[in-house]
Amino acid sequence: MRTLFGTDGIRGRANIYPMTPEVALKVGKVVGLLFSNSNSSKGKVVIGKDTRLSCYMFEAALVAGICSMGADAYLLGPMPTPGISFITKNMRADAGIVISASHNPYWDNGIKIFTSEGLKLDDNLEKRMEELILKGNIEGSPDKIGKAYRIEDAVGRYVVHLKQSFPEGRTLDGLKIVVDCANGATYKVAPMVFGELGADMVKINCEPNGVNINRDCGSTHPEGMVAKVLSEKAHIGLAFDGDGDRVIISDEKGNIIDGDDILAICAVELKREGQLPSNTVVSTIMAGKGLEISLNREGIRLVRTKVGDRFVYEKMLEVGSYLGGEPSGHIIFRRFSETGDGIISALQVLWVMIKYGKPLSDILKERSVRFPKVERSLRVKEKIPFEDTPFASAVIKAEEMSDKINGRVLVRYSGTEMKLRILVEGEDMALVEEIASYIEESARKYLSLEGKP
Repeated sequence: MRTLFGTDGIRGRANIYPMTPEVALKVGKVVGLLFSNSNSSKGKVVIGKDTRLSCYMFEAALVAGICSMGADAYLLGPMPTPGISFITKNMRADAGIVISASHNPYWDNGIKIFTSEGLKLDDNLEKRMEELILKGNIEGSPDKIGKAYRIEDAVGRYVVHLKQSFPEGRTLDGLKIVVDCANGATYKVAPMVFGELGADMVKINCEPNGVNINRDCGSTHPEGMVAKVLSEKAHIGLAFDGDGDRVIISDEKGNIIDGDDILAICAVELKREGQLPSNTVVSTIMAGKGLEISLNREGIRLVRTKVGDRFVYEKMLEVGSYLGGEPSGHIIFRRFSETGDGIISALQVLWVMIKYGKPLSDILKERSVRFPKVERSLRVKEKIPFEDTPFASAVIKAEEMSDKINGRVLVRYSGTEMKLRILVEGEDMALVEEIASYIEESARKYLSLEGKP
Protein backbone atom coordinates (compact mmCIF):
# COMPACT_ATOMS: atom_id res chain seq x y z
CA MET A 1 0.00 0.00 0.00
CA ARG A 2 1.35 3.43 -1.02
CA THR A 3 1.55 6.18 1.59
CA LEU A 4 2.60 9.22 -0.47
CA PHE A 5 0.89 9.12 -3.86
CA GLY A 6 -2.89 9.28 -3.96
CA THR A 7 -5.37 9.62 -6.81
CA ASP A 8 -3.61 12.71 -8.13
CA GLY A 9 -0.03 12.86 -6.92
CA ILE A 10 1.01 13.82 -3.39
CA ARG A 11 -1.40 16.11 -1.56
CA GLY A 12 -2.04 17.41 1.94
CA ARG A 13 -1.87 20.40 4.24
CA ALA A 14 1.22 22.52 3.66
CA ASN A 15 3.94 22.06 6.30
CA ILE A 16 2.33 18.84 7.55
CA TYR A 17 3.68 15.49 6.32
CA PRO A 18 3.73 14.53 3.50
CA MET A 19 3.47 18.09 2.13
CA THR A 20 6.67 19.40 3.70
CA PRO A 21 9.74 21.01 2.11
CA GLU A 22 11.77 17.99 3.23
CA VAL A 23 9.55 15.64 1.19
CA ALA A 24 9.59 18.06 -1.76
CA LEU A 25 13.40 18.06 -1.68
CA LYS A 26 13.40 14.25 -1.90
CA VAL A 27 10.84 14.34 -4.72
CA GLY A 28 13.13 16.72 -6.60
CA LYS A 29 16.08 14.38 -6.11
CA VAL A 30 14.15 11.35 -7.31
CA VAL A 31 12.83 13.22 -10.37
CA GLY A 32 16.37 14.38 -11.16
CA LEU A 33 17.60 10.81 -10.81
CA LEU A 34 14.88 8.97 -12.75
CA PHE A 35 14.12 11.46 -15.51
CA SER A 36 17.59 12.52 -16.58
CA ASN A 37 17.94 12.23 -20.35
CA SER A 38 20.41 9.52 -21.19
CA ASN A 39 21.17 11.27 -24.51
CA SER A 40 22.43 14.46 -22.89
CA SER A 41 24.64 15.48 -20.01
CA LYS A 42 21.76 16.92 -18.01
CA GLY A 43 18.11 16.21 -17.46
CA LYS A 44 15.54 18.96 -18.08
CA VAL A 45 12.64 19.33 -15.62
CA VAL A 46 9.86 21.92 -16.00
CA ILE A 47 8.20 23.27 -12.83
CA GLY A 48 4.94 25.22 -12.70
CA LYS A 49 2.61 26.16 -9.86
CA ASP A 50 -0.68 27.75 -8.93
CA THR A 51 -1.05 30.88 -6.79
CA ARG A 52 -1.05 29.57 -3.23
CA LEU A 53 1.45 31.02 -0.79
CA SER A 54 3.15 27.71 -0.01
CA CYS A 55 4.09 27.17 -3.66
CA TYR A 56 7.20 29.32 -3.17
CA MET A 57 8.77 27.04 -0.57
CA PHE A 58 7.90 23.86 -2.46
CA GLU A 59 9.28 25.30 -5.69
CA ALA A 60 12.58 26.14 -3.95
CA ALA A 61 12.82 22.67 -2.40
CA LEU A 62 12.10 20.90 -5.68
CA VAL A 63 14.67 23.03 -7.52
CA ALA A 64 17.30 22.22 -4.88
CA GLY A 65 16.63 18.50 -5.19
CA ILE A 66 16.63 18.50 -9.00
CA CYS A 67 19.81 20.55 -9.30
CA SER A 68 21.59 18.48 -6.65
CA MET A 69 21.22 15.47 -8.95
CA GLY A 70 22.79 17.28 -11.91
CA ALA A 71 19.53 18.08 -13.74
CA ASP A 72 18.34 21.55 -14.75
CA ALA A 73 15.06 23.11 -13.59
CA TYR A 74 12.97 25.39 -15.81
CA LEU A 75 10.54 27.58 -13.87
CA LEU A 76 7.27 28.62 -15.48
CA GLY A 77 5.72 30.51 -12.57
CA PRO A 78 1.92 30.42 -12.10
CA MET A 79 0.51 28.29 -14.91
CA PRO A 80 -2.57 26.04 -15.29
CA THR A 81 -1.84 22.35 -14.88
CA PRO A 82 -2.66 21.58 -18.54
CA GLY A 83 -0.32 24.39 -19.53
CA ILE A 84 2.51 22.75 -17.62
CA SER A 85 1.73 19.48 -19.39
CA PHE A 86 1.84 21.29 -22.74
CA ILE A 87 5.09 23.16 -22.02
CA THR A 88 6.77 19.96 -20.78
CA LYS A 89 6.11 18.31 -24.11
CA ASN A 90 6.66 21.49 -26.15
CA MET A 91 10.12 22.08 -24.63
CA ARG A 92 11.12 18.41 -25.04
CA ALA A 93 11.70 18.29 -21.28
CA ASP A 94 12.29 14.99 -19.52
CA ALA A 95 9.61 15.64 -16.89
CA GLY A 96 7.22 18.28 -15.62
CA ILE A 97 6.18 19.04 -12.05
CA VAL A 98 2.98 20.76 -10.96
CA ILE A 99 2.76 22.38 -7.51
CA SER A 100 -0.96 22.65 -6.82
CA ALA A 101 -3.84 21.29 -4.80
CA SER A 102 -6.35 22.04 -7.55
CA HIS A 103 -9.73 23.01 -6.06
CA ASN A 104 -8.64 22.63 -2.42
CA PRO A 105 -8.30 25.61 -0.02
CA TYR A 106 -5.06 27.62 0.01
CA TRP A 107 -3.65 25.85 3.06
CA ASP A 108 -3.41 22.58 1.11
CA ASN A 109 -0.91 21.89 -1.62
CA GLY A 110 0.24 19.04 -3.80
CA ILE A 111 2.90 17.76 -6.17
CA LYS A 112 2.14 15.85 -9.34
CA ILE A 113 4.53 14.81 -12.06
CA PHE A 114 4.28 14.55 -15.84
CA THR A 115 6.36 12.41 -18.15
CA SER A 116 8.13 13.88 -21.18
CA GLU A 117 4.91 13.31 -23.13
CA GLY A 118 2.94 15.50 -20.73
CA LEU A 119 1.21 12.46 -19.21
CA LYS A 120 0.65 11.61 -15.58
CA LEU A 121 2.72 8.80 -14.12
CA ASP A 122 1.47 5.24 -14.22
CA ASP A 123 1.13 3.15 -11.06
CA ASN A 124 4.45 1.33 -11.48
CA LEU A 125 6.45 4.53 -11.85
CA GLU A 126 4.69 6.16 -8.90
CA LYS A 127 5.44 3.08 -6.81
CA ARG A 128 9.12 3.18 -7.81
CA MET A 129 9.33 6.89 -6.97
CA GLU A 130 7.66 6.41 -3.61
CA GLU A 131 10.10 3.65 -2.70
CA LEU A 132 13.06 5.90 -3.49
CA ILE A 133 11.58 8.92 -1.68
CA LEU A 134 10.90 6.92 1.48
CA LYS A 135 14.33 5.32 1.30
CA GLY A 136 15.72 8.84 1.58
CA ASN A 137 19.45 8.31 1.06
CA ILE A 138 19.82 9.61 -2.50
CA GLU A 139 22.90 11.77 -2.89
CA GLY A 140 24.15 13.65 -5.91
CA SER A 141 27.69 14.05 -7.17
CA PRO A 142 29.84 17.18 -6.61
CA ASP A 143 30.80 16.88 -10.26
CA LYS A 144 27.18 17.11 -11.47
CA ILE A 145 25.18 20.11 -10.30
CA GLY A 146 22.34 21.59 -12.31
CA LYS A 147 21.06 25.12 -12.84
CA ALA A 148 17.66 26.81 -12.61
CA TYR A 149 16.22 28.93 -15.43
CA ARG A 150 13.06 31.01 -15.66
CA ILE A 151 11.02 30.63 -18.87
CA GLU A 152 9.64 34.07 -19.63
CA ASP A 153 7.51 33.20 -22.66
CA ALA A 154 5.66 30.18 -21.21
CA VAL A 155 2.33 31.99 -20.94
CA GLY A 156 2.56 33.21 -24.53
CA ARG A 157 3.33 29.75 -25.86
CA TYR A 158 0.37 28.28 -24.01
CA VAL A 159 -2.02 31.04 -25.13
CA VAL A 160 -1.14 30.32 -28.77
CA HIS A 161 -1.78 26.61 -28.18
CA LEU A 162 -5.19 27.32 -26.62
CA LYS A 163 -6.28 29.61 -29.44
CA GLN A 164 -5.33 26.93 -31.96
CA SER A 165 -8.04 24.71 -30.45
CA PHE A 166 -10.64 27.22 -31.69
CA PRO A 167 -11.60 27.15 -35.39
CA GLU A 168 -9.26 29.27 -37.47
CA GLY A 169 -10.65 32.61 -38.54
CA ARG A 170 -13.48 32.53 -36.00
CA THR A 171 -13.82 34.97 -33.11
CA LEU A 172 -15.88 35.57 -29.99
CA ASP A 173 -17.02 38.97 -31.21
CA GLY A 174 -20.43 39.90 -29.86
CA LEU A 175 -20.33 37.50 -26.91
CA LYS A 176 -20.32 38.78 -23.35
CA ILE A 177 -18.50 36.33 -21.10
CA VAL A 178 -18.08 36.26 -17.33
CA VAL A 179 -14.71 34.70 -16.47
CA ASP A 180 -14.12 33.51 -12.88
CA CYS A 181 -10.48 32.46 -12.44
CA ALA A 182 -10.84 31.37 -8.78
CA ASN A 183 -7.85 33.60 -7.97
CA GLY A 184 -5.84 30.70 -9.29
CA ALA A 185 -3.53 29.62 -12.07
CA THR A 186 -5.72 30.84 -14.96
CA TYR A 187 -5.75 34.47 -13.80
CA LYS A 188 -3.37 35.59 -16.57
CA VAL A 189 -4.01 33.05 -19.30
CA ALA A 190 -7.81 32.91 -19.47
CA PRO A 191 -8.39 36.68 -19.88
CA MET A 192 -5.68 36.77 -22.56
CA VAL A 193 -7.28 33.94 -24.56
CA PHE A 194 -10.86 35.18 -24.47
CA GLY A 195 -9.78 38.79 -24.89
CA GLU A 196 -7.60 38.09 -27.92
CA LEU A 197 -10.49 36.17 -29.50
CA GLY A 198 -12.65 39.25 -29.20
CA ALA A 199 -14.98 38.52 -26.29
CA ASP A 200 -16.55 41.26 -24.19
CA MET A 201 -15.19 40.06 -20.86
CA VAL A 202 -16.29 40.55 -17.28
CA LYS A 203 -13.47 39.30 -15.03
CA ILE A 204 -14.02 38.21 -11.45
CA ASN A 205 -11.66 36.58 -8.94
CA CYS A 206 -8.58 37.33 -11.02
CA GLU A 207 -6.50 38.95 -8.26
CA PRO A 208 -4.65 36.21 -6.36
CA ASN A 209 -2.91 37.12 -3.10
CA GLY A 210 -1.68 33.68 -2.04
CA VAL A 211 -4.54 32.87 0.30
CA ASN A 212 -7.73 33.60 -1.68
CA ILE A 213 -7.43 30.79 -4.24
CA ASN A 214 -10.77 28.89 -4.48
CA ARG A 215 -12.20 30.93 -1.60
CA ASP A 216 -15.95 31.06 -2.28
CA CYS A 217 -15.29 31.24 -6.00
CA GLY A 218 -14.36 29.19 -9.04
CA SER A 219 -15.73 25.84 -10.16
CA THR A 220 -16.51 24.60 -6.64
CA HIS A 221 -18.40 27.80 -5.74
CA PRO A 222 -19.94 29.05 -9.00
CA GLU A 223 -22.72 31.05 -7.31
CA GLY A 224 -20.88 34.35 -7.71
CA MET A 225 -20.23 33.67 -11.37
CA VAL A 226 -23.91 32.86 -11.93
CA ALA A 227 -25.00 36.05 -10.17
CA LYS A 228 -22.64 38.09 -12.33
CA VAL A 229 -23.95 36.44 -15.52
CA LEU A 230 -27.49 37.46 -14.58
CA SER A 231 -26.62 40.98 -13.45
CA GLU A 232 -24.45 41.66 -16.52
CA LYS A 233 -26.88 39.93 -18.90
CA ALA A 234 -23.96 37.90 -20.21
CA HIS A 235 -24.26 35.11 -22.77
CA ILE A 236 -22.22 32.64 -20.71
CA GLY A 237 -20.21 32.33 -17.51
CA LEU A 238 -17.02 30.29 -17.01
CA ALA A 239 -15.75 29.26 -13.57
CA PHE A 240 -12.34 27.58 -13.47
CA ASP A 241 -10.77 25.78 -10.54
CA GLY A 242 -7.50 26.71 -8.84
CA ASP A 243 -5.22 24.92 -11.29
CA GLY A 244 -7.33 25.42 -14.41
CA ASP A 245 -7.92 21.83 -15.48
CA ARG A 246 -11.68 22.02 -15.02
CA VAL A 247 -14.52 24.42 -15.74
CA ILE A 248 -18.12 24.78 -14.63
CA ILE A 249 -20.32 26.85 -16.93
CA SER A 250 -23.45 28.97 -16.57
CA ASP A 251 -25.85 29.60 -19.44
CA GLU A 252 -27.48 32.98 -19.96
CA LYS A 253 -30.34 32.02 -17.62
CA GLY A 254 -28.06 31.06 -14.75
CA ASN A 255 -28.37 27.29 -15.20
CA ILE A 256 -25.25 25.40 -14.10
CA ILE A 257 -23.63 23.25 -16.78
CA ASP A 258 -21.31 20.59 -15.36
CA GLY A 259 -18.97 18.05 -16.90
CA ASP A 260 -21.77 15.68 -17.88
CA ASP A 261 -23.49 18.48 -19.80
CA ILE A 262 -20.25 19.53 -21.49
CA LEU A 263 -19.64 15.95 -22.61
CA ALA A 264 -23.17 15.67 -23.98
CA ILE A 265 -22.97 18.99 -25.85
CA CYS A 266 -19.55 18.33 -27.35
CA ALA A 267 -19.95 14.61 -28.08
CA VAL A 268 -22.91 15.27 -30.36
CA GLU A 269 -20.95 17.95 -32.20
CA LEU A 270 -17.84 15.81 -32.59
CA LYS A 271 -19.93 12.96 -33.97
CA ARG A 272 -21.58 15.29 -36.50
CA GLU A 273 -18.15 16.50 -37.58
CA GLY A 274 -16.83 12.96 -37.89
CA GLN A 275 -14.32 13.52 -35.09
CA LEU A 276 -15.56 11.01 -32.50
CA PRO A 277 -13.70 7.77 -33.24
CA SER A 278 -15.58 4.62 -32.23
CA ASN A 279 -18.56 6.83 -31.26
CA THR A 280 -17.43 6.42 -27.67
CA VAL A 281 -17.16 8.79 -24.72
CA VAL A 282 -15.33 7.88 -21.51
CA SER A 283 -16.33 9.06 -18.06
CA THR A 284 -16.16 7.74 -14.51
CA ILE A 285 -18.53 5.93 -12.19
CA MET A 286 -19.61 9.41 -11.08
CA ALA A 287 -21.15 10.20 -14.47
CA GLY A 288 -24.90 10.70 -14.27
CA LYS A 289 -27.51 8.42 -15.75
CA GLY A 290 -28.77 11.38 -17.75
CA LEU A 291 -25.46 11.55 -19.63
CA GLU A 292 -25.75 7.91 -20.62
CA ILE A 293 -29.28 8.48 -21.93
CA SER A 294 -28.21 11.67 -23.76
CA LEU A 295 -25.40 9.87 -25.54
CA ASN A 296 -27.23 6.64 -26.28
CA ARG A 297 -30.08 8.39 -28.08
CA GLU A 298 -27.44 9.85 -30.44
CA GLY A 299 -25.85 6.46 -31.04
CA ILE A 300 -22.89 7.22 -28.78
CA ARG A 301 -21.58 4.75 -26.23
CA LEU A 302 -20.58 5.72 -22.68
CA VAL A 303 -17.77 3.77 -21.04
CA ARG A 304 -17.18 4.25 -17.31
CA THR A 305 -13.96 3.88 -15.35
CA LYS A 306 -12.57 4.60 -11.88
CA VAL A 307 -12.60 8.15 -10.53
CA GLY A 308 -9.55 10.12 -11.64
CA ASP A 309 -8.59 11.80 -14.90
CA ARG A 310 -5.60 9.46 -15.30
CA PHE A 311 -7.95 6.49 -15.49
CA VAL A 312 -10.20 8.35 -17.91
CA TYR A 313 -7.26 9.03 -20.23
CA GLU A 314 -6.02 5.43 -20.04
CA LYS A 315 -9.48 4.14 -20.95
CA MET A 316 -9.72 6.66 -23.80
CA LEU A 317 -6.53 5.24 -25.27
CA GLU A 318 -7.81 1.70 -24.78
CA VAL A 319 -11.14 2.24 -26.57
CA GLY A 320 -9.87 4.79 -29.09
CA SER A 321 -11.97 7.70 -27.85
CA TYR A 322 -11.12 11.37 -28.38
CA LEU A 323 -13.46 12.67 -25.67
CA GLY A 324 -13.68 11.88 -21.99
CA GLY A 325 -14.10 13.54 -18.63
CA GLU A 326 -15.75 13.83 -15.25
CA PRO A 327 -18.85 15.59 -13.84
CA SER A 328 -16.51 17.98 -12.01
CA GLY A 329 -15.81 19.69 -15.32
CA HIS A 330 -12.48 18.00 -16.00
CA ILE A 331 -12.79 17.22 -19.73
CA ILE A 332 -10.13 15.76 -22.04
CA PHE A 333 -10.19 16.60 -25.76
CA ARG A 334 -7.47 14.34 -27.11
CA ARG A 335 -7.14 16.34 -30.32
CA PHE A 336 -5.66 19.16 -28.29
CA SER A 337 -4.40 17.90 -24.93
CA GLU A 338 -3.32 14.83 -23.00
CA THR A 339 -5.01 16.09 -19.84
CA GLY A 340 -8.12 18.03 -18.88
CA ASP A 341 -8.05 21.71 -19.80
CA GLY A 342 -10.79 24.04 -18.56
CA ILE A 343 -10.06 26.74 -21.14
CA ILE A 344 -10.12 24.31 -24.07
CA SER A 345 -13.39 22.86 -22.76
CA ALA A 346 -14.90 26.34 -22.57
CA LEU A 347 -13.75 27.14 -26.11
CA GLN A 348 -15.39 24.00 -27.49
CA VAL A 349 -18.74 24.90 -25.89
CA LEU A 350 -18.42 28.46 -27.16
CA TRP A 351 -17.78 27.15 -30.66
CA VAL A 352 -21.04 25.16 -30.60
CA MET A 353 -22.92 28.32 -29.55
CA ILE A 354 -21.35 30.33 -32.37
CA LYS A 355 -21.79 27.64 -35.01
CA TYR A 356 -25.54 27.35 -34.44
CA GLY A 357 -26.20 30.90 -33.32
CA LYS A 358 -28.23 29.68 -30.36
CA PRO A 359 -28.30 30.56 -26.67
CA LEU A 360 -26.54 27.98 -24.53
CA SER A 361 -29.78 27.17 -22.69
CA ASP A 362 -31.35 26.00 -25.98
CA ILE A 363 -28.35 23.83 -26.83
CA LEU A 364 -28.40 22.33 -23.35
CA LYS A 365 -32.09 21.50 -23.65
CA GLU A 366 -31.55 19.81 -27.01
CA ARG A 367 -28.54 17.71 -26.07
CA SER A 368 -28.48 16.95 -22.34
CA VAL A 369 -30.89 14.85 -20.28
CA ARG A 370 -30.83 15.60 -16.56
CA PHE A 371 -31.95 13.46 -13.63
CA PRO A 372 -32.50 14.98 -10.19
CA LYS A 373 -29.26 14.47 -8.29
CA VAL A 374 -27.95 15.06 -4.77
CA GLU A 375 -24.25 15.04 -3.87
CA ARG A 376 -22.93 15.32 -0.32
CA SER A 377 -19.44 15.29 1.19
CA LEU A 378 -18.80 14.33 4.82
CA ARG A 379 -15.45 14.80 6.52
CA VAL A 380 -14.01 11.65 8.07
CA LYS A 381 -11.36 11.10 10.72
CA GLU A 382 -10.31 7.83 9.11
CA LYS A 383 -11.37 5.80 6.09
CA ILE A 384 -12.86 2.73 7.72
CA PRO A 385 -13.70 0.01 5.14
CA PHE A 386 -17.48 -0.11 4.67
CA GLU A 387 -17.53 -3.90 4.92
CA ASP A 388 -16.17 -3.70 8.45
CA THR A 389 -19.29 -1.87 9.66
CA PRO A 390 -23.11 -2.06 9.32
CA PHE A 391 -22.79 0.87 6.92
CA ALA A 392 -22.30 -1.63 4.07
CA SER A 393 -25.82 -2.97 4.63
CA ALA A 394 -27.19 0.57 4.72
CA VAL A 395 -25.68 1.28 1.31
CA ILE A 396 -27.22 -1.90 -0.10
CA LYS A 397 -30.62 -0.85 1.25
CA ALA A 398 -30.20 2.61 -0.31
CA GLU A 399 -29.40 1.01 -3.67
CA GLU A 400 -32.58 -1.07 -3.44
CA MET A 401 -34.56 2.11 -2.70
CA SER A 402 -33.07 3.85 -5.73
CA ASP A 403 -34.22 1.06 -8.05
CA LYS A 404 -37.80 2.27 -7.50
CA ILE A 405 -37.02 5.63 -9.14
CA ASN A 406 -34.82 4.33 -11.99
CA GLY A 407 -31.88 5.77 -10.12
CA ARG A 408 -28.54 4.85 -8.69
CA VAL A 409 -26.42 5.30 -5.57
CA LEU A 410 -22.68 5.77 -5.36
CA VAL A 411 -20.85 6.03 -2.02
CA ARG A 412 -17.06 6.18 -1.82
CA TYR A 413 -14.13 7.79 -0.04
CA SER A 414 -12.38 10.65 -1.84
CA GLY A 415 -8.98 9.79 -3.26
CA THR A 416 -7.55 13.26 -2.51
CA GLU A 417 -9.32 14.38 0.68
CA MET A 418 -10.49 12.93 3.99
CA LYS A 419 -14.10 12.89 2.84
CA LEU A 420 -16.94 10.47 2.20
CA ARG A 421 -18.68 11.18 -1.11
CA ILE A 422 -22.38 10.44 -1.50
CA LEU A 423 -24.20 10.61 -4.84
CA VAL A 424 -27.86 9.74 -5.38
CA GLU A 425 -29.87 10.32 -8.53
CA GLY A 426 -33.24 9.24 -9.88
CA GLU A 427 -36.51 10.40 -11.40
CA ASP A 428 -38.09 11.66 -8.16
CA MET A 429 -36.27 14.49 -6.35
CA ALA A 430 -38.10 13.93 -3.05
CA LEU A 431 -37.02 10.28 -2.92
CA VAL A 432 -33.50 11.20 -4.04
CA GLU A 433 -33.25 13.56 -1.06
CA GLU A 434 -34.71 10.93 1.26
CA ILE A 435 -32.19 8.29 0.15
CA ALA A 436 -29.26 10.71 0.46
CA SER A 437 -30.36 11.68 3.99
CA TYR A 438 -30.67 8.01 4.95
CA ILE A 439 -27.11 7.33 3.75
CA GLU A 440 -25.78 10.37 5.60
CA GLU A 441 -27.52 9.37 8.84
CA SER A 442 -26.11 5.85 8.51
CA ALA A 443 -22.62 7.21 7.87
CA ARG A 444 -22.79 9.39 10.98
CA LYS A 445 -23.90 6.36 12.97
CA TYR A 446 -21.41 3.79 11.74
CA LEU A 447 -18.35 5.64 10.37
CA SER A 448 -15.75 7.92 11.95
CA LEU A 449 -16.95 11.36 10.87
CA GLU A 450 -15.52 14.72 11.83
CA GLY A 451 -18.26 17.12 12.88
CA LYS A 452 -20.44 18.80 10.27
CA PRO A 453 -19.86 18.38 6.51
